Amino acid sequence: MKKIIIAIDGFSSCGKSTMAKDLAKAIGYIYIDSGAMYRAVTLYCIEHHLFDTNGGIDEDVLKQKLSDISIRFQTDPESKRSITYLNGVNVEERIRMLDVSSLVSPIAALRSVRETLVRLQKEMGKEKGIVMDGRDIGTEVFPYAELKIFVTASSDIRAKRRFDELRAKGQTVNLEEIKQNIEERDRIDQTREISPLRKADDAVLLDNSYLSIEEQKKWLIEQYKKAANA
Repeated sequence: MKKIIIAIDGFSSCGKSTMAKDLAKAIGYIYIDSGAMYRAVTLYCIEHHLFDTNGGIDEDVLKQKLSDISIRFQTDPESKRSITYLNGVNVEERIRMLDVSSLVSPIAALRSVRETLVRLQKEMGKEKGIVMDGRDIGTEVFPYAELKIFVTASSDIRAKRRFDELRAKGQTVNLEEIKQNIEERDRIDQTREISPLRKADDAVLLDNSYLSIEEQKKWLIEQYKKAANA
């Protein structure tokens, strides 16, 4: 089978990262979490006090700081998980916390940030054999990807999944706040001026609201085989 690029887009908390990781591992591809890159930039802004009291940010100031931000991925030899590093520090768990989630969509809507990270993502895909997930992978980063998947699920189900995930990590969270955060992120992602979230015309739609993990894995492998053998 030929090496291809697999682009997985969709709404927040649909499990895109988990399915992309599992698929990459199953077929021996490299997994790249584009969302983690935007989260890492958001964390940098939090740690360097670039947000104002209303959650706003001066894009001109951030634009000057982008050259100071280094993001890389490294596979953990034991768990085989892809770990996100921000300026040499493992931030994989930190960037998943609610304070980062609450601010990542406005950061991802900034032209300077998107242009910088999209350029890095395109570079990562030159050799193919990758699975990348995000919001604009099939429409902006890799519009000619051989396989594009767009993932959706109801906001109630996504909120419950996120709630369970954060509770399992020992965090004290509120289900209604998480749902509000998810719906606000949906609104921002779909209405932003730069690369809004949308299903590519040639993407395959996956509503995983009621799919088991095993059913989803089987479906993904079938889509991969069709695309790789085309």
